Amino acid sequence: MKAVQFAQYGDPDVLQVREVPDPTPGPGDVLVQVKATTVNRLDLFQRNGSRPVDKLPFTPGLEAAGIVVKDSQGFHAGERVMTTRAARAVGGGGYASMIAVPAEDLVRIPDGVSFEEAVAAGLTASTAWGSLFDIGRVKAGERVLIWAGSSGVGIWAIQFAKQAGAWVVTTTSSNEKVSELRRLGADMVINQREENVAEVIQNNVHGVNLVIELVSTTIQTSIESCTQDGRIVLVGNLGGQQASIDMQQCRLKRVHIIGGGMLHTSTENERRILEMIAAHAVTPVIAETLPVEQAAEAHRRVAAGKTLGKIVLLHS
Repeated sequence: MKAVQFAQYGDPDVLQVREVPDPTPGPGDVLVQVKATTVNRLDLFQRNGSRPVDKLPFTPGLEAAGIVVKDSQGFHAGERVMTTRAARAVGGGGYASMIAVPAEDLVRIPDGVSFEEAVAAGLTASTAWGSLFDIGRVKAGERVLIWAGSSGVGIWAIQFAKQAGAWVVTTTSSNEKVSELRRLGADMVINQREENVAEVIQNNVHGVNLVIELVSTTIQTSIESCTQDGRIVLVGNLGGQQASIDMQQCRLKRVHIIGGGMLHTSTENERRILEMIAAHAVTPVIAETLPVEQAAEAHRRVAAGKTLGKIVLLHS
């Protein structure tokens, strides 16, 4: 089979199409012909060596959607499936044309949802759901701050929070993205380069109950944006891994800071997400699709930070 791999760390050009052996499924695996995957920030970090992988050469791709090759573990040949845990598959991640996936990691793709839409939800939607509901315990009527609204997780967090009946404020660094973030459901959009996020929130709504923190270096602003007993879920560190906070303010406000880690929700909830897409309750945002052979170019575009939505890579 074919797979896009890197055999050394470096710039996007280290990604190369290679002929590799077909995966051999284990006793609990399902063999899947991959049709689509996406580019996540972690793919870039793995490729450049800032998040070293266990072994080189390495096949990236955190999620994958495709077709079951033969009957196994209750799945039948021809069924359309998706996994957000492709890193655990035999044969590599979603940049490979075939992988053997533990059956427990697969969800069926409902009618009306394409492979592209399924992976454009994928890990980012799973993370957003886990952050809001599994850890954040968001409730109807609460106010939620979602940093980096145009990021992969941010796009889904806005939509899920609105579906849950929350009031949503999000941030951007580009005025060109404001209208799209409002279309996704944001009640307020703040350009963090032009305005003080905490002041705007406190002056308009007197604080938020929950923060989905995707930047990390903004955590002090997140604390300042909270109400008494506010919650902050630390999901990503798009701005870097180091930050300082005012412990006195955090203590007096009784702000709960919760680590999200590498967050997935359950496969049952991932199935619910795909059903919400089929019902048009939420919408995947796809910036563009490219052949998987152009993965290096896709990495460059994601690194540039100008896209809104996911870049989907397609296997022929």
